Amino acid sequence: MKGIARMFSGESMFLNFYTAKTDNQEIVFASSLPGTIKNIKMEGQTLIGQKSAYLASETGVEFQTVFTKKFSSGLLGGEGFILQKFSGHGELFLEADGSLIEYNLRSGETMLVDQGHVFLFEESVRYEIETIKGAKNILFGGEGLFLVRLIGPGKIILQSMPISNLAARIIPFVPSKG
Repeated sequence: MKGIARMFSGESMFLNFYTAKTDNQEIVFASSLPGTIKNIKMEGQTLIGQKSAYLASETGVEFQTVFTKKFSSGLLGGEGFILQKFSGHGELFLEADGSLIEYNLRSGETMLVDQGHVFLFEESVRYEIETIKGAKNILFGGEGLFLVRLIGPGKIILQSMPISNLAARIIPFVPSKG
């Protein structure tokens, strides 16, 4: 059942396990897109990340698929509907699109962010999907219909180049038959 839940977040249904048989062996991970690999030493904390963040971990780290609280907002909100929750102990490797920027929100402090830029946040941070107000903003703002409001306290990590932005920048250079 965990494999089926992983499929909802864009991960494989199956996991590979690697074990070193002798000393001085190493494994190397590559990200699927240009970006950053973030190594986190999990020490019992719980983190919530974008649905495609998971790259690899030690066996003591658990991850599960989580859904935003408002199902209807999530369906219309796109990228922010399905998230991943990481907990446990051990090394965790996550992949981000572009570079990373960290913020520490104080209690009650908020940040309004385009959904594709939300990479990771502590479980103490509240995550809410918000509708953009005003026809001009919706039509000409370039952000879509929804933003994410992150409410502290806790650490949040944003990514600079979500896949949707990267695709939009590459499309003009892709040859077409038309």
